[in-house]
Amino acid sequence: MRTVGVEEELLLVDPETGEPRALSAAVLARVAGKDAGQDVFEKELHEQMLEFATHPQSSMESLHAEIVRCRKEAAGHAEEIGCTVAALATSPLPVSPAIGMNRRYQWMEKQYGIATREQLVLGCHVHVSVESDEEGVGVVDRLRPWLSPLAALSANSPFWQGKDSGYSSYRSRVWQRWPSAGPTEIFGSAERYHRRVADMVATGAILDEAMVYFDARLSERYPTVEIRVSDVCLHAETAGLIATLARGLVETAAREWRAGREAADHSVSLLRLAAWQAARAGLTGDLLHPETMRPMPAEAVLRDLLDHVAEALDAHGDLERAREGCARLLREGNGAQVQRELMERTGSLRDVVTECVRHTQR
Repeated sequence: MRTVGVEEELLLVDPETGEPRALSAAVLARVAGKDAGQDVFEKELHEQMLEFATHPQSSMESLHAEIVRCRKEAAGHAEEIGCTVAALATSPLPVSPAIGMNRRYQWMEKQYGIATREQLVLGCHVHVSVESDEEGVGVVDRLRPWLSPLAALSANSPFWQGKDSGYSSYRSRVWQRWPSAGPTEIFGSAERYHRRVADMVATGAILDEAMVYFDARLSERYPTVEIRVSDVCLHAETAGLIATLARGLVETAAREWRAGREAADHSVSLLRLAAWQAARAGLTGDLLHPETMRPMPAEAVLRDLLDHVAEALDAHGDLERAREGCARLLREGNGAQVQRELMERTGSLRDVVTECVRHTQR
């Protein structure tokens, strides 16, 4: 059974005002003074962010429990220094991001200028184990059209600098400012994949392999495919759903690769349009269907996504969990819908943030 791990980036906020707080160094110093969680929490580009990474899990129940635990631990550490955490993919309130005092992050600020200084966005990355780089590239090639529905499910960033962006996932649009971000062409082999990555690093436009921000890539640290299209999800159960579907997609793609089934030959241009549509609509409008690249209601696309991965999900005992999770999101709304409903009800972005703090640990 393939193992799955999740990395989540959380926003550090003032518990009273909802404003982002640049306190990640203080939180991590607090963590370092304790035994628990030292290998879980990590620094990120901006001081208003705190990242954690779960351990690899075979059971989705265990993964969900670890996400919940890590979120609660993050909140506990943050509260000790006067802030808390919110699973928001952008700050609804205006913010001036503070870049971490780290040689890598300082290089990024010098290289990318204002894009780095404005890039306070928070994502959820899912790692799914693969047996080899060849299998991993076979998976990456076949995942491409199915990633946009995951982005739509996870959409949790409707507000940007105090205003409604008009997008369900504005994080994903800001993320596209990085020169290596986005969908990829078909590689066909691990050798071509690694040659492409080496060529990208050799340009000097990016620092190293870790800065290759493909929507799905081979991890440079672990024997996994890393799927990077999702916003950090407001609710832990949504993060668990994204991870469940990600494993189903990886297993399905690996089976297709082993069977010699060709990857869908959609152009990068069409994949970019599909990603844009998912970011704009979330679950509230049409998405581009992964097979036809034509508009279809989100509910129908999710139904076909579940059909696409049903055999793999069923083999792991995850099919009913995934169906129930998708039905719940269609019924109750994803993070973007919840945030907008809170704003409509309260009229206050501050209240949106403080309420989302409660949702984060639900």
